[in-house]
Amino acid sequence: MNLHKEIRFEDEICEYLAANGWLYAEGDAEKYDRKHAVFPADIIEWVKTTQPEAWDVLTKNHGAAAGETLVSRLRDSLNQSGTLHVLRQGFDVLGVRSKVKMAQFKPALVTNPDIMERYNENRLRVVRQVHYSLHNELNIDLVLFLNGIPIATTELKTNFTQSIEDAVDQYRFDRIPNPKGQPQEPLLTFPSGALVHFA
Repeated sequence: MNLHKEIRFEDEICEYLAANGWLYAEGDAEKYDRKHAVFPADIIEWVKTTQPEAWDVLTKNHGAAAGETLVSRLRDSLNQSGTLHVLRQGFDVLGVRSKVKMAQFKPALVTNPDIMERYNENRLRVVRQVHYSLHNELNIDLVLFLNGIPIATTELKTNFTQSIEDAVDQYRFDRIPNPKGQPQEPLLTFPSGALVHFA
C-alpha cells in the first residue's frame, strides 16, 4: 500500500484524535444526517446524559419521535441563530422550561462539580468521507463535531499527490454553499453550518 496516499493521512489524523478522547468509528459517515447537517446520535446522547429533564419532556410529548423532534428543532435554531450562538446559548424546545444547551465550556474556576461533569460529557467526534450534499455525492474528507453539531470541515492533501492550493480550489469551486437554482448546502452555509473550513 502506498504510504503517500491521502487516505493514509486521514488514517493518521483519525487514529491520533481517537487516542486522545475523540469518538471515531469506521462507518460513522452513514449515520450523518445530510438534511439537517448533524450527527443525530451524539445530539440525542448529549441531551439524555446532561439534561435528562429535557429529554423526559421530549419523550413524554413526542414518544418515539423525540429524537427526530429534537434534531429538527435544533436545525431550525441553527438556521435562525447560527451555529456559534446555539453552541453558546442553547435553544428553545416547546415544553422544556430552560434552553437546551448544546455544549459545556470549561469554567475558569473549577468550583462547581456539576459543570465539570457536563464539560467532561462533551462528545467530540471525527467522521471521514462525509457525503454532505443534498444535490450530489460529493464528500468532504473530515468533519469534526461537538455534541453532534459540525464545527469544522477539512480537505486533506499530501505534498506527494496534490498541493494545498488544490484543497482551497475544492472549497472555492466544488464545495458551493449556495448552488445556483438549488437549496443551500446546510453543512457549508454560514453562519448555520460548520464554523470553519480547513485546507
